[in-house]
Amino acid sequence: MSPTTGTPHSSPTTHTGLSTQTAENQDSQYRTLLAQIAQGSEAALAQFYKTFESRIFAFANIRLHDSDETADLLNDVMWEVWRGAKTFQGRSSVTTWVFGIAHHKIIDRLRRTGRHLTEQLEETASEPSTQNLDEILLQKQLGKHIHHCMTKLTPHHRQTVHLAFFEDLSYREIGEITGSPEGTIKARMFHAKQALKRCLQRRL
Repeated sequence: MSPTTGTPHSSPTTHTGLSTQTAENQDSQYRTLLAQIAQGSEAALAQFYKTFESRIFAFANIRLHDSDETADLLNDVMWEVWRGAKTFQGRSSVTTWVFGIAHHKIIDRLRRTGRHLTEQLEETASEPSTQNLDEILLQKQLGKHIHHCMTKLTPHHRQTVHLAFFEDLSYREIGEITGSPEGTIKARMFHAKQALKRCLQRRL
């Protein structure tokens, strides 16, 4: 999950192929927007909304399964960004911070409506996956198969895969967002990968 070390002439890269430097530059841009939002800039908030709208929507809809409710939650998240920009202390990336806000609001909604919150605890995975799923998940031509198999995962596993592969977050960052130990995140990813491989093998 963490950036891999490249050759002496190449920069480390993230899961999605971005260089580490590019990812750091993006976070710097997000921090600039937050600083402007903290000063009351509605234009900065609009740009921030545009940047994170589809990403937060996709993440939240994994648990809520309702586009109207998810859109409402997205607005709640952005209102919290507007109110809380001044409190951002920079100890995590902006992406981790805003997804953390979204996660807590998802849990609040599930709790208020009495919907299922917990799943069976996974044991810590002590062995690595035997096959590399990274490249498969990033092959756009397999999109319909990947989408089908993703829907077969538990919500916790689906959120973990989504944050890891499509938001390019580390196990540590996912743990910060969800309030779970890093070992639990590793275990979820291990079991999710195995389930995805079995499903994809049946369809390909």
